[in-house]
Amino acid sequence: MADTAARASRPAVRAPRPPVGGRPRARRRASPTAPPRSFRWARRIFLTALTGFVLLPVYVMLSSSLKPLRDVSGGFRWLPGELTVRPYLDIWRTVPLAHYFVNSLIVAGSATVCSVVIAVGAAYAVSRYRFRGRRVFTVTVLSTQMFPGILFLLPLFLLYVNIGNATGVALYGSRGGLVLTYLTFSLPFSIWMLTGYFASVPRELDEAAYVDGCGALGALLRVVVPAALPGIVAVAVYAFMTAWGEVLFASVMTNDTTRTLSVGLQGYATQNDVYWNQVMAASLVVSVPVVAGFLLLQRYLVAGLTAGAVK
Repeated sequence: MADTAARASRPAVRAPRPPVGGRPRARRRASPTAPPRSFRWARRIFLTALTGFVLLPVYVMLSSSLKPLRDVSGGFRWLPGELTVRPYLDIWRTVPLAHYFVNSLIVAGSATVCSVVIAVGAAYAVSRYRFRGRRVFTVTVLSTQMFPGILFLLPLFLLYVNIGNATGVALYGSRGGLVLTYLTFSLPFSIWMLTGYFASVPRELDEAAYVDGCGALGALLRVVVPAALPGIVAVAVYAFMTAWGEVLFASVMTNDTTRTLSVGLQGYATQNDVYWNQVMAASLVVSVPVVAGFLLLQRYLVAGLTAGAVK
């Protein structure tokens, strides 16, 4: 009886309340391979500083393009005192920017299409067939990337002039000559990249296409090209960006009729003054096609630069 009374006098101990959902909460444990907290904070600080470093020139360009010329010519102010969109309207009248824009689209688009078509055929032949001189061809293609582009400026200039004098085909000062010039830089990298990409596509896919009645060209177009689409897109983006922003050869190989955007921006500088607000506005307008294309094709570009794809 005494033991029963003692137990009854003791305060009741409440059982822990179960969490919502009926399951006990599991204590979150850090993964053994997770980096330490100091490293994560250092990484965040570094990436934040790097982002600010990258976006700072963009902000300077954007703010300068929205200022009157008198505000841009003086000392730089982080916060513009007066905002105007007049520079974005004047850039089309100060220089024939629309004409330069069309020239750049034609040259860059033609160089991209030719580079992709030639590189696909050459890379397929190198990756699928064994022929005499295959290794020499591959080494020669890669060796062209060792030399700076300025070494080819004078030889190409003399070659185009002599071809024009001998045959009457005007390569110097024409869009076609500029396209051929850009192919000398984009083709080696394109062939080298697509060769490795096509090699990652199993040969069994080609054999299955042969069984279905396709020839070598049919197997390439119906099987290999769809499987290697990310790599082809990456090559196309590289070729387009190389031709779109090139300045050295465009300043020598073009004239007033075939001038491209990268050279046409020099027209905003006169003997008396430089229209800095229009230069910044035109630079932003020029970068729109490249940025838009990169954002649209980013998924294919990342996949093409990292690994092969097999469907």
